[in-house]
This record gives sequence, structure tokens and C-alpha cells, in this order.
Amino acid sequence: MATVNSPESLKLNEDAILPTEVRQRIIRKALLSRKVEERLLELFSQGKLFGTVHTCIGEEFSGAVLTEFFQPGDSIFSNHRCHGHFLSFTYDVQGLIAEIMGNQSGVCGGRGGSQHLCKDGFYSNGIQGGIVPVSAGLALARKLNQDGKISVAFIGDGTLGEGAIYEAFNIASKWELPLLVILENNGYAQSTNQQETLAGDICARAAAFGIRTATADTWNWEGLYSTAAEVVDYVRSQSKPAFLRIDTFRLKAHSKGDDNRPRSEVEPFEQCDPLNQMLEAPTPAFSALLDEINQIVDAAVAEAEASPHSTIEPLVPNLQQVEWTEFKVTKRRVVQALNEMFKGLMGQQSKMLFVGEDVKSPYGGAFKVSRELSDLFPDRVFNTPISEQAIVGLGCGLAMEGYFPFVEIMFGDFMALTLDQVLNHASKFKYMYNDQVTTNLVVRTPMGGGRGYGPTHSQTLDRHFMGIPGLKMVAINNLIEPSQVYQPLLEQATEPTVVIENKLLYSLNLREKLPQGFKTFMSNEKFPSIWVKPEAATVDLTLIGYGGLSDMLVTVTERLFEEHDVIAQILCPTQIYPFSITPFLDIVASSQFLVLVEEGQGFAGFGAEIVAQIAEQNAALLKKVRRVVPLPIPIPASGVAEKSMLPNAENTIASILEFIQ
Repeated sequence: MATVNSPESLKLNEDAILPTEVRQRIIRKALLSRKVEERLLELFSQGKLFGTVHTCIGEEFSGAVLTEFFQPGDSIFSNHRCHGHFLSFTYDVQGLIAEIMGNQSGVCGGRGGSQHLCKDGFYSNGIQGGIVPVSAGLALARKLNQDGKISVAFIGDGTLGEGAIYEAFNIASKWELPLLVILENNGYAQSTNQQETLAGDICARAAAFGIRTATADTWNWEGLYSTAAEVVDYVRSQSKPAFLRIDTFRLKAHSKGDDNRPRSEVEPFEQCDPLNQMLEAPTPAFSALLDEINQIVDAAVAEAEASPHSTIEPLVPNLQQVEWTEFKVTKRRVVQALNEMFKGLMGQQSKMLFVGEDVKSPYGGAFKVSRELSDLFPDRVFNTPISEQAIVGLGCGLAMEGYFPFVEIMFGDFMALTLDQVLNHASKFKYMYNDQVTTNLVVRTPMGGGRGYGPTHSQTLDRHFMGIPGLKMVAINNLIEPSQVYQPLLEQATEPTVVIENKLLYSLNLREKLPQGFKTFMSNEKFPSIWVKPEAATVDLTLIGYGGLSDMLVTVTERLFEEHDVIAQILCPTQIYPFSITPFLDIVASSQFLVLVEEGQGFAGFGAEIVAQIAEQNAALLKKVRRVVPLPIPIPASGVAEKSMLPNAENTIASILEFIQ
């Protein structure tokens, strides 16, 4: 069982081994962190802070020492207990205090608060474990840059319960990434003692992945300096990961006043704390330093308080006037079009990367989208372990450094494993870091049923990602060239995007020809919507659907006309979130009936959102509206053993006819 050392076993600041200038600089950083944290607790008690405060009182020498070895261009990712690391790296007292006050002069404009800081390559996030895959991506970017810079992640012993870190350890070791993971071992995960929750040895966990490990502590901080120097030099010079366990002790509560540890446990650590000892018997030089730091903190508080509170601007959709242009696609299989497109895009952009499971030759991905990509671009196509959290986190870190990662998740069903990275990391960073970073990450995945793969490989989970602020979702269809979706993502994206590629579409052709009497029009949006319009003065029915349903909707439209004399038009959006029906209300109004068709469960889906938007803008258009979820039917696939399950046009037509008659 790994535990924090008892106070009796500690060796406190033995004979000085550091130059005076270095000692003074480290003590200055540690004392600055201590006095800022104490002032933050005071400000919280006065009601001047927003949210919560996780202080690092007792742990200050960790950040004070380690930052001695960080360089401009390194990235540092910290956690909820990040203030000491931040101050030791940036010295920005006013920016930190103003941020926690929620004021505009904060380092993130008051958007992030105590746990979410960003400045000059320093980042922090309050989600445990998830920062390690992102840090691995930041490390991969530095390895690709070949600039001698490293990526650092600070975690706590409680974080060892999160599986994402082990996914990241595996990749960092196998790919030899310049990643330093620093674990501050204070013996507690919030209020729970480590002995209740942690099995085995801490360093053995990293060592199991072939990662070099080292240990030190904050009481013998000069010894920590020597250990840190060796470990950082190893990561920087060898471009390999390392793991440093720093034993320490948190002298204050986890958050503000929620401390239920007995005083008999805390007091011995208070007595042997290096800063407490310096404060109890200060030298003249230390007293002068203390006065100087108190003045710095006082001035920073006054400046922060003078800054106005951060404001939230209402999100106003950027609705452009939609114009339509008639067009045709070139007939070929969708998977072929995708493959040709990715070869072209990677040829255009040298910083575009293709990442995923089984994507390299000769396999070329589960649906062969990446066939031959690794032959053409061997240094930019990466086969990964089965580690969906780490894959997306890796992509997020790469995107933060200006790369263009296209991450493939083999089946859409596995997107559930990526949710923490999408929801709490990639989609959050741009806003909560006050637009200081962009995460132009593209996550591609095949959704939908119809291939006979069963309940865990046939789901349509799109709706579970719709509604995440900062995320974009697009869905390709076979009425438009894939390049018209992916080219803008490569050239213009500043936020993460999930791209839905329906499984059934891969084997279908791009729809070059429409039924007689119909034409295809494309909107002038960044991600064009498709309008299949009949050459008729009167339209009976508007069908709205996206993605893999596009081909079936054309079939339904053709049969409704030929067999039932019902004239229908199709609106097929490509961007499905965020989405506004407003630019298309004239199309909806031009027919008597509206039918919304989508895969999966009908409850709380894309169609329901459209109905709600129409109700808010023109409820009269909803007098005759219905949602339809097509049932699949088995269709034997010619020449192969497997069977396909196509969306049931018969079922859809029957539902429509029942509705309109």
C-alpha cells in the first residue's frame, strides 16, 4: 500500500545543496503561492469569490521546484489544485485572483474560475484523469515538431482511479512521447484516505508500462530539486515519458472548509512544513521577502476588485440568407469518394494527421476509408490501441498545438467512451480559456444500423452529442460530395466536430441521377444543405432527414409520386448541430404536410428540435406534422455472406400515407 510518509520519517532541508540564487527563487515562489492561497480563503469568507477554491497550502514546493526546469514552449496541464503551479510558472497574481472573482481582467476573462486557467502554455481543468490524454497529445505535437519541448501533467493520487490515465500511459510509452506526469501524493482523494481506495504501489502502475519512475517529497525540497532535474532532463533529452511521485501533505481542506481529518493527523505535518518553519523563525531577508509579497498580493487584490465582472453574451445564431444552386455529384461509391478525398486533403495540408484503430495498411480501417493512406503518408497515419478516451484526448492536444487531427472511432456505438473528452475537454477549452486556444479536432464515426451487427454495433447515438456547447455535428449523405463537408473542416474549423458517416452509405453510390422531374440544389452554407425539389407548381409534402436516410428519402419521394400521386420535396441538412430551421421556413411553408424522418429512437431527437423551433417561430406550420422512424428490413447482400438491413421505405411510405389521408 502506497502512503504518504509519516512526519517522523522526514528529512527536513538538510545541508544546502543549491546555489543561493536558486534557493531564494524557489522560496519566493512557494511563499507567493502560500500567501495568495491564504488571501483567497479570506476573500471567499468575505463573499468576494465565485465558485470554490482548492488551495495547495502545504504542497507549494512541488510547483515552486518543478517550474525551475520548464522552458518557454513547454506545456503544463494542471488540475483543480492548480494555483501554486500557475503562480510558479507565470507569477500572474492579479490574473489569478481576478479570474476567481469572475472578473474580466482574469487570465480567462472570468470564464474559467479557480479550476480552469490558461496562460502562456499553462492549462488546468477540474476533470480528474482526462487531462493526461490531452497532455499526451500535447507531447506528440512536440515530438512531431522536434523542438526539444516537453509536456507536463500534474495529477493527484486520487486520479489513479481513472482509467483514462492508463490508456494515455500505454500510448506515451509505446510512442515514446516527451510526457512528464507528476503525481502529488497527499494521501487523500477529497475526504477519503488513500488506504481505503488504492491498491498496490503507485510507481509500479507507471512502471508496468515501461515508464521511468522517481520519487521525492516537498519536505526535503532541495532533494526534490535534484530528482526533478534528472527526470526533466531525461524526458527532454530522450523524448520518453517519465513519472515523478512527490509525497506531500495538504494542510487545509480539500475545498474551503470541508476538512474532516483529525487534528492529530494534520498538526505534525504543520510543524514540519518548510514554509511554516521559515515563518516561525524568519531571517531578516525572509521577513523582507514576506513584506514584499504581502504588498504584491494586496495590490493584486485591489486591481482585481476594480475590474468589472465577466459578462455572458447571448448566443445569437449567425443566420445567413440561404441561396440555392443546382448541382450534380459524380457517381462512385461513397467509401471510394471518402478515400480519394482524404488522400487529397492530406496532400494539401502537411499538419493533417489520421488517427484511429486499424487505420493503417493493409487493413485501411473497418470500412476501408483509410485504405493506402499510411502508404502515402507513413509519418502521419497512426494505429492506436483500443482506447477511445485516449484517442480523442490525444487529438485534442494535437489540435491545441495547431495540428489537424482526424480521429476515427471505429463504430459510433463506441462514442459513449469518448464523451468525457468531448464534453469536458475539447468542447470546453475554447470558451473557458477565453478564446486563447482552438481545438479544431474532427472525430469521425460510422453510425446507424442495417448491417446486422447487433445491438452494440448498430446504434444511432447522434442525439446524445447534440446540445453540447462548443461542439459541431455534421452528417454526410450521398447527395453531396464528401469534400464539401471535410474541406471546410480542414480550412476553417476552430472547434471540435463530430462527423457522422452512416454505415449503409459506404457501399452506396453518390446519387448522380434523381427520379425524373426532380432536381438537386445545394445551399451556400459552409456545410451545404441539400434540397431535392420537384419540377411542379404545387408540393404536397416536405420530408426532412439527414445522413444515411438521404438515399431512402429519394426512393420514398419517387414512389410517392409514381404510385400515389403525392408530390414531395426533401430537405437534407449536413450540419445537424447547431441547426436552425429559420432559413428553411419558406420551404416548410410551401407544402401542406411536414414529415421528419430519423433513425434510432423517436424520443427527444433531431425532429423534435425542429418541431420546437417551428412552434416558436410560426406554430401555424405545425398543423400537419409527423415524425417517422423507419423500421429496418433484411436485404441479402449479393456476393457476400452478411446480410444488410435497409431502412424500410415501405414502412415510411405507409406512415406518410396514413398521415396525409
